[in-house]
Amino acid sequence: MIKVLQVGCGKMSKYTMKYVFDHEASIVGAVDVDKGLVGKDIGEVIGGDNKGVFIDSLDSIEKVISDSKPDIAIIETMSLLGDIRDVVRVCVSNKVNVITTCEEAFYPENSNPRLWREIDVLAKANGVTVTGSGYQDVFWGNLVSVLAGTTNKIAKIKGSSSYNVEDYGIALAKAHGVGLSMEEFDEHVASVDRMSDEERRRIIEAGDYIPSYMWNTVGWLADKLDLHVTKIVQACVPQISSQELHSSTLKLTIAAGDVIGMSAVVTAETEEGTVIEAECIGKVYNSEEVDTNEWTIIGEPETQVTIKQPSTVELTCANIVNRIPDVLNAEAGFVPTSKMGEPKYRVRKLDEYLK
Repeated sequence: MIKVLQVGCGKMSKYTMKYVFDHEASIVGAVDVDKGLVGKDIGEVIGGDNKGVFIDSLDSIEKVISDSKPDIAIIETMSLLGDIRDVVRVCVSNKVNVITTCEEAFYPENSNPRLWREIDVLAKANGVTVTGSGYQDVFWGNLVSVLAGTTNKIAKIKGSSSYNVEDYGIALAKAHGVGLSMEEFDEHVASVDRMSDEERRRIIEAGDYIPSYMWNTVGWLADKLDLHVTKIVQACVPQISSQELHSSTLKLTIAAGDVIGMSAVVTAETEEGTVIEAECIGKVYNSEEVDTNEWTIIGEPETQVTIKQPSTVELTCANIVNRIPDVLNAEAGFVPTSKMGEPKYRVRKLDEYLK
């Protein structure tokens, strides 16, 4: 039986941990920074019977690993690779594989190559694999690459996806500028777009760049489709509400005229002439809004796919769990899922898919 360590026991872990048990793998340990969760049985988070596994403080992760000896850690906490660096290092140094919903980890080579290389070297030295996955693995990645496989010639790939930041937790909401004034958003978020290509390259190499989620997705797509990026830019635009909205995640009432999230558009030019333009819109929804996902392949022929109201959270968590055998079967290192093949439905126990 595959043994899993759950890192982060917030909103999304409810589904992830349930799906691990559904596939007859085992959660052998769980950690979180939230003192209100520490000491609880993970069954309380899942919403079912107690499992006899109690949530420990993140500070105790090395002891938890030593006691439970997990095969893989699911890290569901922060959005930037730098924010989960220490946890990844602890897992990898203790020979624990890692799969994470951290959006930058989906393809960090194009946003934080220094840290990507550092983790890659450490993972190879310890014989384990690190990867980023989730909703984008399918709906921004493999879905698009499969459509591309039915196309004779592609001039442009254009995508747009929206999601409610309330579903994911504090880190994601803050990364989208929720609750900021227009002036604060311009200073802390949008200012990163107003730089020369040379300055951006310097910041990326230094590990100080803050990418939007589509930045890493575009890098992943280029890698998957064997395209070579020559130029990439992003533009972050604040989303403003005309009415007062409440964020239960941030425990904050957002005044009309303040920021409820952002749209980030990433555009990449390639040596092959194909342009990739991808937009993600993350914000606090009003009562009438739902998630959407739409991609268009412009070329010969043109194809468009629209998915209305995808269950983004549950799809993210199901894909993480279904990817576990791929991670355990992969070569050692920081390996993007673009190198692991398409996600697969797991009808049998997870351990039956191990090589």
